[in-house]
Amino acid sequence: MLAIGARRARALRRARDAVWDRAAEVALPLAAAVALTATLGSLYYSEVVGFVPCELCWYQRIAMYPLPILLAVAWRAGDLGIRRYVLPIAVVGGAISLYHYQLEWFPQQATLACSAEVPCTVVWFRVFGYLSLPSMALSGFALIGWLSWIAGQRAPDRVGPGGGAGGRVGAST
Repeated sequence: MLAIGARRARALRRARDAVWDRAAEVALPLAAAVALTATLGSLYYSEVVGFVPCELCWYQRIAMYPLPILLAVAWRAGDLGIRRYVLPIAVVGGAISLYHYQLEWFPQQATLACSAEVPCTVVWFRVFGYLSLPSMALSGFALIGWLSWIAGQRAPDRVGPGGGAGGRVGAST
C-alpha cells in the first residue's frame, strides 16, 4: 500500500523511502546471520544428528558455506557491491535446492547426481507437510539473495559500520 501510494503523494514517498532505508541498513548483517545459521544447521544435521549428505546436499553446501564470510566482511567494510557476487551464488544454490526439493516429491525421476549409497530422494524429515532440508536451503538462498539485493539499494552515504560516509559502493581495488 505504501509503495503504491508513494507514486502519488510526496509524504508517502518519504515514508516509503524511510522504511526502505531502514530495511537496507540491516539487510547485510541479516543476510550474514541467515547464511551462518544455514551453514551451522547443515553441519549440525550431518555431524551431530548423523544425516549423511547426498551429492546435491554437497553442492548446496558449496554454494552456502562461503556466504557468511563474504557477507560479514562486506558488511564490516560497507561494500554494497557484494550483491554482484552473492546474488549469482544464491541463485545457483537456490536452483540446486529447488531441483533437490522437487526430486524428494518425485523420486521416480532418474538423476545423474544421485548415488545408490546416499540417494538424493531420501527425506530425513518433513515438517508441516512440506518443510524438508532442501526447502530450508532454498528458503535460505532466497532470503540471502533478497537481503543482499535490498542492501545494494542503499544510498552510498549511508552504509554499515566500517563504511561511514565514505563507504565503498562496489569499488574495486
